[in-house]
Amino acid sequence: MRETEFWERMRTHLGPAYSQVWASQHNLAALGGRTVDEAMDAGIDCKTIWRAVWEALELPASER
Repeated sequence: MRETEFWERMRTHLGPAYSQVWASQHNLAALGGRTVDEAMDAGIDCKTIWRAVWEALELPASER
């Protein structure tokens, strides 16, 4: 997954403004307690980050 696709999915599910706030403030256990922004800075693959977001937001399986 490319970073542009990741952010597109985030905006779809959380809205353009809130997706940025959520990514910078919500710690995800699946990412070792990192936020999305911290995980991206650490070089974690976007697909791995998306799966953690998908799980945290309890999105339907079709969005995985």
